[in-house]
Amino acid sequence: MMAGDDSIFLGASRKPDDSYQGPQELLLRYGNRHGLVTGATGTGKTVTLQILAEGFSNAGVPVFCADVKGDLSGISMMGEAKDFLTKRAQEIHLDPYEFQEFPVIFWDLFGEQGHPIRATVSEMGPLLLSRLMNLTEAQEGVMNIAFRIADEEGLLLLDMKDLQALLSNIAERAGEIGARYGNVTKQSVGAIQRSLLVLEQQGGNNFFGEPALNISDLMRTTRDGRGAINVLAADKLMMNPRLYATFLLWLMSELFEVLPEVGDPDKPKLVFFFDEAHLLFDDAPKALVDRVEQVVRLIRSKGVGVYFVTQNPLDVPETVLAQLGNRIQHALRAYTPREQKAVKTAADTFRPNPDFDCATAITQLGTGEALVSTLENKGVPSMVQRTLIRPPSSRLGPVTPQERQKIIGQSPVAGQYDRTVDRESAFEILQKRAAETQAAQEQTQGQGNGGSGWTLPDFGNAPAPSGRTRRAPAPRTSNRQTVTEAAIKSVVRSVGSSVGRALVRGILGSLTRRR
Repeated sequence: MMAGDDSIFLGASRKPDDSYQGPQELLLRYGNRHGLVTGATGTGKTVTLQILAEGFSNAGVPVFCADVKGDLSGISMMGEAKDFLTKRAQEIHLDPYEFQEFPVIFWDLFGEQGHPIRATVSEMGPLLLSRLMNLTEAQEGVMNIAFRIADEEGLLLLDMKDLQALLSNIAERAGEIGARYGNVTKQSVGAIQRSLLVLEQQGGNNFFGEPALNISDLMRTTRDGRGAINVLAADKLMMNPRLYATFLLWLMSELFEVLPEVGDPDKPKLVFFFDEAHLLFDDAPKALVDRVEQVVRLIRSKGVGVYFVTQNPLDVPETVLAQLGNRIQHALRAYTPREQKAVKTAADTFRPNPDFDCATAITQLGTGEALVSTLENKGVPSMVQRTLIRPPSSRLGPVTPQERQKIIGQSPVAGQYDRTVDRESAFEILQKRAAETQAAQEQTQGQGNGGSGWTLPDFGNAPAPSGRTRRAPAPRTSNRQTVTEAAIKSVVRSVGSSVGRALVRGILGSLTRRR
């Protein structure tokens, strides 16, 4: 059984006696209604993501997905016949079971396993940057002020050194800026700068800069009409989960702002898979969760489908969960109270099937088996079905480093993002301003001395008389007389005789040495 031109074949549902029942498909016209793929580790979520990406690509829909473990990279290579794959194909009546490779563009925020992805500081914005650096409310306020100053003074914020230079400038002008926008403390600025240093050490320097990613490069199609599959290497990126989550949220926000309204198209313009979705919501402030909900709710009208992939349905807030119409639920374990609650939550989100108890079935699913419910005609969720997921047509497993480099070299964006561009921005402009200010101050000081070229004698550096060695003058901590020194000189002047003067000098001199 193969899907038609208007759907993606997911697998085949089973009757209570475990015999074949019928195909399970995802209708392309509801592909932008978002979806959820959940299940415990090792239950088959990555393969489900792979067959969804294959289906969308063959339908001419570009895909963006993160490759957390490296396994998804195999989608770029031709699949191979293996016993367990051909057996599954027979069980679900997948005939013919054909192998193919897919058009893949590899990306990497660090530029090691794919083309670099960059964004400017301005594009990221103060809210996402504050989330990325885990700033306090007061520090986030300073960050917002910094962006406001940059707008007012025409300062481009492109990379991290631009933001660092602007923050230093704000600290120097804290009084002036505080009078307009509220208190700006040097402590808050210092805390932000320390957070920037940590971010820089975690690879943030690689992400912020130019050339920035052109969203249209994620929406390419091949000459034969297949959609490009953009695979983000995320194994190293997962070492900094906050950067990973912030980047993907930025990408969704950019798609929302850039793409035009299209309503409900026959198929999505782009499908976005958010693997390890819980990282987006862990310890996220309410303002950020509200932003995610808004983007997920409204981006549908831009023709973009967002599919969250995570272990536990409780990882996704209810307000976001309610927007996800296409559900694929792999097995969950129910050993702890939280896991039991997750099973109940997952079961309650499905349209019930009288043939089986959904909560019980979730705990009994095998690897590569899932409960599936997709949107049918008029956007109504289908009755949940126990389904054997189809085997992929591409390679099951990662590519070799040599295969990856070959694909990168033949990429349609090869050479476009590989070199960093550093044009004049806030850092250079503020440096120039500081140099001009210093030159003006030096000129003013020169005019204050008359500007006539006169110099003061330097007795300390005068040549010693012939035959003598001049000792260096003792250092003074101040050019002003101390109270004791002034008193000594006053008393000495008041004593008339040379003997009396010498005596007083000796007595008072000993007092000053004891200080």
